[in-house]
Amino acid sequence: MNPLGWAGYGAQLGRARSRTGHDESVSWERRTDAVALSFDFRFLGGSVGTATGDLVEEAFTDAREEGLPVVSVIATGGSRMQEGMASLRQLQRIAYLCAQHADAGLPHVSVLCDPTTGGIWASLGASADVVLAVPGAQVGFAGSRVRPGPDPAYTSEGQFAAGAVDLVVPPEELGGVLGTLLPLLMGGDLRPASVPRALGRTDLPADGWDAVTRARAPERPRAPAYLDDFFSARVPFSGDRAGGVDPGMLCGIGLHEGRAVVYAAQTGTANTPAGFRTASRVIRLAERLGLPVLTLVDTPGAANDAAAERAGIGPAIAELFGTVASARVPITTLVIGEGGSGGALALSSPDQTWIAPDAYFSVIAPELAVAILKRGDDQVAATADQLKLRPQDLVELGVVRGVAGA
Repeated sequence: MNPLGWAGYGAQLGRARSRTGHDESVSWERRTDAVALSFDFRFLGGSVGTATGDLVEEAFTDAREEGLPVVSVIATGGSRMQEGMASLRQLQRIAYLCAQHADAGLPHVSVLCDPTTGGIWASLGASADVVLAVPGAQVGFAGSRVRPGPDPAYTSEGQFAAGAVDLVVPPEELGGVLGTLLPLLMGGDLRPASVPRALGRTDLPADGWDAVTRARAPERPRAPAYLDDFFSARVPFSGDRAGGVDPGMLCGIGLHEGRAVVYAAQTGTANTPAGFRTASRVIRLAERLGLPVLTLVDTPGAANDAAAERAGIGPAIAELFGTVASARVPITTLVIGEGGSGGALALSSPDQTWIAPDAYFSVIAPELAVAILKRGDDQVAATADQLKLRPQDLVELGVVRGVAGA
């Protein structure tokens, strides 16, 4: 193909083919567990032309027909100048193929190598369900020759910090991560996730303030302990794909008693908009792939500072409420610590929420309730009782299904 009649293009293609042993910058093969699509940067900088688009279409079509995930191993400088707009339009073609693959309920994992820039990052790489990247790779929409200057933002680590990459994985560990991840993404068992066992105290609190102090105790088990206890293997997902990461919302997919379960777990902090958007993202992924979801609730409430308001805390919580309410896959929730107001409720299943003995769930923290009601500080404990926030109170009220056992 030489749609522009570019002088010397045929010779360039010939040299690239001799150098790499490939006909194009992309090659693909069907393996047992996936269709692997690989870019070769030695072939005209891994650039994409019309014939490249043909090969990408072959790969995605084969994967869809065989019911397999696609793994895209990317190293590219972007579109091929020698083919002009015929090259650039391949991005629309690739986006359509990715959308078809998603509509078929099949996963796509991208692996970003050095470099991953231009339109392929903005179409094939960034659109994947799970985005892995090798350390130190150049990753960005703008390549090194067209951007203002060097900046950590244009790296794997920078994209991870900005919520665009799920995991930075050394090359020698990629095989192991993919070997764990791909079977989980293809799990497809829609039975609800079981309720995790309680890891902390098993006796019930005597009064409301006792429940609050237990949930706030530094020694109380947190989300990482629960996830380690529940899953025999797991792969974390990170980022809201909109520029944000909240370390207080742990998301990913794991193996529990031979079944794949997607999870979103609060860690006891006030979650930011990025955290709520990340939880929405992984629940939507679970719905598309037909996987059950486990959520762990533990937050004093959503972040309420000015930065959170500017970043859209209200719309982010609204999005999560809607995602949970409309989910067509089962969601199991365990409140493991503080269940503070809407920031906790947004992550909770409407009909399958359980609570640990050393947790509470409340419309508001007792201290804030006292402030709103214009009571004295000496009324905090009494107000906690009035709020009926103990596990046994919540069972009686029908807010939760039951108290988790050890």
